[in-house]
Amino acid sequence: MDAIPAVSHGHSHRGPSPARPAAKRALVIAMAVLALAAGIGVFGLWPRNAPALQNWLDPAASLAAGTITTLVPDDGAGGHFVVLLDSGATMDVPADASAPLSDTRVGQRVQVIINPDHSATFFDFERGAPLLLLALLFVAAVVFVAGWKGLAALVGLATALAIVWGFTLPALAGGGDPLLVALVTAAVVMFAVVYLAHGISVKTSTALLGTFAGIVLVAALAALAIPATSLTPLQDEVMAQLPSQFPGINVRGILLCGMVLAGVGVLNDVTITQASAVWELRDAAPKASRADVFTQAMRIGRDHIASTVYTIAFAYVGTAMAMLLLASRLNFTVLQLLTFNTIAQEIVATLVASIGLVVTIPLTTALAAWLAAPQVQPRRLAEDAAEE
Repeated sequence: MDAIPAVSHGHSHRGPSPARPAAKRALVIAMAVLALAAGIGVFGLWPRNAPALQNWLDPAASLAAGTITTLVPDDGAGGHFVVLLDSGATMDVPADASAPLSDTRVGQRVQVIINPDHSATFFDFERGAPLLLLALLFVAAVVFVAGWKGLAALVGLATALAIVWGFTLPALAGGGDPLLVALVTAAVVMFAVVYLAHGISVKTSTALLGTFAGIVLVAALAALAIPATSLTPLQDEVMAQLPSQFPGINVRGILLCGMVLAGVGVLNDVTITQASAVWELRDAAPKASRADVFTQAMRIGRDHIASTVYTIAFAYVGTAMAMLLLASRLNFTVLQLLTFNTIAQEIVATLVASIGLVVTIPLTTALAAWLAAPQVQPRRLAEDAAEE
């Protein structure tokens, strides 16, 4: 039995060990079936009756951009700021809760609504330039550190976002089943992201299959947990607006879809790493048994479980910080707070994603260990050649 040396937790850059022909055929068939199912799903769920876009402004009103030139704090009505519009006109804009004078400064770019009576109302700050700068810094950092692989990952990310915008959202708006939309979106996104970022190989296909298995588990758990915990998304301010904009929409289904898609990124990360670990172990010990490779790879997998579980939890805590802070001031026990609808949604999402993660790691590791079979040396042929 080959001793298996220590392997780092990073992604392998070496060529993967070849899989047995029968195992490779089975993998190709499985990937073909998944791709075919995803294609059929996209065709069947493609939005054909999505609601038309609605004009959210009064037809007599307009949206204009400008620059703050003056702050007027003492006008007897809470203060206002003067905005020089790009058209050259000057407007007095009352400060409000969304734009208090304490959060505004001279030179800041804003968008204002010009009302039919020619008064102006604050709409939002212009964030295009700083967001673009931050995005460029992100792209530069990824490409500088990861090179062409990082650039490929960025292309995959852009493709995934285009899929969500061009298919997922219109499909949901058009009345598509949220669970099916989520699963089809997850499959298509994974094909794009995994193969663009990591290339097409037995290793990446193994990770993709493991990820999709985890997504199916997350979807099943979320579908059971949401009604079992009586989660009511309509208590959320944004969710409550959906029925008026999309009559007949399944709001609980939208919550389910969100939980499923939230699991795609984290599951894909750990499955790629686990598949890479298995192939590195196999390259280091070509004759080691599948069981030995699986056992060694799961040591890495347990580290991933330990670190990623609290990563998921704190990601949800971060998004719900304001809600948690407000809830902490109420006269309720901790158990009562945890069962509040809004907090319970975050808990369910965290637990569902974490269970999917915990199960997906050994599943992907086992699949990879089976595909990365021991390499048998052709000793008989070598002996025959020596005799001749």
